[in-house]
Amino acid sequence: MDEQHWRRYLGAYHDTRPGITERLFRLVDASPYKWLARALPAPTGTVVDLACGSAPMRELLPDVRWIGVDASAGELAEAARLGRRPLVRADATALPVRSASADAVCASMCLPVLTPLPLVVGEIQRVLRPGGTLAALVPAQSGLSVPGALAWIRVMYALRALRQPWPNPGARDGLAALLRSSGFRVRSDERRVFALRLETPQAVALLVEGLYLPRLSESRARAAKRALADWARPGRRLELPLRRVVAEPVLRPGE
Repeated sequence: MDEQHWRRYLGAYHDTRPGITERLFRLVDASPYKWLARALPAPTGTVVDLACGSAPMRELLPDVRWIGVDASAGELAEAARLGRRPLVRADATALPVRSASADAVCASMCLPVLTPLPLVVGEIQRVLRPGGTLAALVPAQSGLSVPGALAWIRVMYALRALRQPWPNPGARDGLAALLRSSGFRVRSDERRVFALRLETPQAVALLVEGLYLPRLSESRARAAKRALADWARPGRRLELPLRRVVAEPVLRPGE
């Protein structure tokens, strides 16, 4: 899928499924959002929540000058309904934020899917002040146990899919290296394996809805939900490896 088609798919996906990532993360045994929030600086200054979605980070950062930015009208409407403001609709490649004005940028689950990634990373660099913080949460490819990998194979087989077609796969386990090559100093790069509770057919259906699969037909999605509903049971867990990378922009000569 080329970039233009991907961007259209991504916009339609989030407009029709507002809050999907937040709802999926409610099934996780411990909050990935809280893990990300702990990487942000002390509660002072301005935090730009990049591709904020339904803005679940807002409630974890009550004492900062927070601004949520997203390109999806549907996601922003959901965030507004929940009272999570201020919000701005904008593309991640053209942030309506003054240069060197943000103390931190929070990027939760967005860097593997935002395009073109070099422009997005360039905007993050532009808006961060010297010594500012980028805290990013991304899905990891590594970290699964053998049973965990087999469980994911079962899920993807039900969907008749080999993988999710992330446009920026290097922004997953390779995010730290990507940021270093883009002019950041990486402070930390940590992986943690969470557990997604799949105890009911409704939880399985939410998982199916929460995956980026642009070629998944409605009939195939329904069939996968039926097949995986029989697999769901009390105590069923699906391993979810995530990576948290914390970095800061490095000033280049002449800047």
